[in-house]
Amino acid sequence: MKSIANDSIRNSRMDLNEVYFWTDTIKDWKKLLIQDKYKELIINQLQWLKSRNKILVYGYVIMPNHLHIIWEMLAKNGKEMPHASFNKWTSSNFLKDVRANHPKVIPLFKKITSERNHRFWQRDPLAVLMDSKDKVEQKLEYIHLNPLQEKWNLVEFPEDYRWSSARFYETGEDEFGILTHYMDRFG
Repeated sequence: MKSIANDSIRNSRMDLNEVYFWTDTIKDWKKLLIQDKYKELIINQLQWLKSRNKILVYGYVIMPNHLHIIWEMLAKNGKEMPHASFNKWTSSNFLKDVRANHPKVIPLFKKITSERNHRFWQRDPLAVLMDSKDKVEQKLEYIHLNPLQEKWNLVEFPEDYRWSSARFYETGEDEFGILTHYMDRFG
């Protein structure tokens, strides 16, 4: 399997109308996303951005402490790129829930800067340009197998993991209504 290091990496910068493999990680690899309510917040924001024609999502997996998305930014959300809106909105909603339901974990996400007092996503998510069908297929296989890795062992088969696009590519079922088949773009 080809390593990410061999691909065109642009760190967190993404251009409109290009497809990227994007990895975003919870600060200090904390397993915040182990609870489904936080995965649901992520899905809600992807649905919102898709419904406003800001993004296309070709594949994803939400793991306990990180996520991978293969997506395309179609238009800015106001003055910012959709991935910035995604991080801002999810962080704000994570903070609301943590304050209300898990106040003891707030110090784990304390990060005082001129912009904020808390940080949920690590700085500089990884963005890798997907400029070929082969690259997209390699990354889809990687993300769909992520929940089966020995350190996670979340399911036996990729399509059994609810928080992934694997079922969509196996059966055509898109439970959350956020996916576009990659062949629509790379066919």
